[in-house]
Amino acid sequence: MSLLRISNLFLSIAQIPILHEISLDIAPGEIVAITGESGSGKSMTALATIGLLPESAVVDGQIELEGTNLLKLTEPEMCTVRGARIGMVFQEPMTALNPVQTIGAQVAETILQHESISRSEAFTRARAVLNRVGLPEDRFPLTRYPHELSGGQRQRVVIAMAIALRPRLLIADEPTTALDVTTQARILDLLKDLARDFGMGLMIITHDLAVVAGMADRIAVMQNGRIVETGPTEQLFSNMKHPYTRALFEASAHKVDLPPAPPPEPLLAVRNVVRRYRQPRSRLFGTRPEINAVDDVSFTLHHGERLGLVGESGCGKSTLTRAILGLEPVQGGSITVDGAPVWAGLRPNMEVRRKMQVVFQDPYSSFNPRHRVERLVAEPFFLLPDPPRGEAREARVAEALVAVGLKASDANRYIHEFSGGQRQRIAIARALINDPTLIVFDEAVSALDVSVRAQCLDLIADLCRLRPLSYLFISHDLSVVRSITDRVMVMQAGAIVEQGPTEQVFANPKHPYTQTLLAAAPKLPDIKKMNHAS
Repeated sequence: MSLLRISNLFLSIAQIPILHEISLDIAPGEIVAITGESGSGKSMTALATIGLLPESAVVDGQIELEGTNLLKLTEPEMCTVRGARIGMVFQEPMTALNPVQTIGAQVAETILQHESISRSEAFTRARAVLNRVGLPEDRFPLTRYPHELSGGQRQRVVIAMAIALRPRLLIADEPTTALDVTTQARILDLLKDLARDFGMGLMIITHDLAVVAGMADRIAVMQNGRIVETGPTEQLFSNMKHPYTRALFEASAHKVDLPPAPPPEPLLAVRNVVRRYRQPRSRLFGTRPEINAVDDVSFTLHHGERLGLVGESGCGKSTLTRAILGLEPVQGGSITVDGAPVWAGLRPNMEVRRKMQVVFQDPYSSFNPRHRVERLVAEPFFLLPDPPRGEAREARVAEALVAVGLKASDANRYIHEFSGGQRQRIAIARALINDPTLIVFDEAVSALDVSVRAQCLDLIADLCRLRPLSYLFISHDLSVVRSITDRVMVMQAGAIVEQGPTEQVFANPKHPYTQTLLAAAPKLPDIKKMNHAS
């Protein structure tokens, strides 16, 4: 018997068709993955199920939860369903949580909204749920605030809120996109265990087939608001019938063709760098303890080399990056670019800063939405003592846009008019416009779906062929790092625990931590072996 049955679902918003003839069943305890590119209709299917559509939405068809047609319920009636019978885990936990309320209060609120019990009883049950999702009382008291937790821990709080009343259906919308591989593996295992233990149906939405290959019972592939292929996971992978499904699989396993690196010539030299942070006092007049976020780190990045940096959240990657870019001072060691120090006394060395650029994870939030693309791409000119003006400036912007596969006329548009992949191309154009010596890619493709990610990685490889591009590529996605770098460094607890040629480290990891990271990374099934077995 079906727990959730979606039949011939049509959805339009402001008279624009979004979903077409969506039909999907989920049984109790079953895990069904909905996958596809951004804009394929995955999230809209989930929002239609939980009744969180905009007022201009027009819906036709049926969405039945244990025989109840949710589309016939009024808003007050749906409020009794959300949280109690359907739970939702959103992609970004920090925006799903209230930053001024404790985690205990937020989990207890879900219980108090649906049951007439005392606050003390609600907090007792909240404590039990937090224990169940791996946040024990001795380390994570109910008085903690969201900002005191890591990304994976915050996601566990969101999951605790969603399952507090043991709903019959749990919807997880891209629950692991921004998480590192070990945290991602733990969250996926947690969701899988909860579905099995509570008998919940689990609808998990993702753009990456590798994420759900090892956990989903069935997969539905969506394109342009339609389900183009569906079936049991193993059967779908071994016999992909639709061209779009095959294209998604190939994009998930995409390998770029990097040109050979030139002979080694030092560019960035990091020597015995230490970055400490003071912690709060444990007592009124006690000393403030210190933590080494970066602990005696040394490495060299050569001209024309592509160097990767991987590690879990909190390992020190971002702190090290800020120090390299001259955004934070260090308490020990030195950082030089072409022999010149990044810091000149107590101030950043602007001559060195001009040689470095960065591409951030979220291109939309790294741009001012009120400015046109021309101004956004030309921002690095402000670092120059004599920046180009007039026609020379316009020509440089046009050249940078064309280099990343866009049109010169795109300079007159606003950033909201572009897709996620196009925005990241604009971010790369901005990084290239001053011909920097070094570029830092900070999780630059983590937020992109697999096909757009493949296009951006191919773009970076093409740029390496056209110009002597040197970059530090930071990512939690090990498959991306393996494809786009010559050498890789593995960071744990502020220290580099292993480094070497990328293929050598991935094929034969020496350090236990590297082995753990590789074991936790999601993997696509081997199609050849599956076909041979069948």
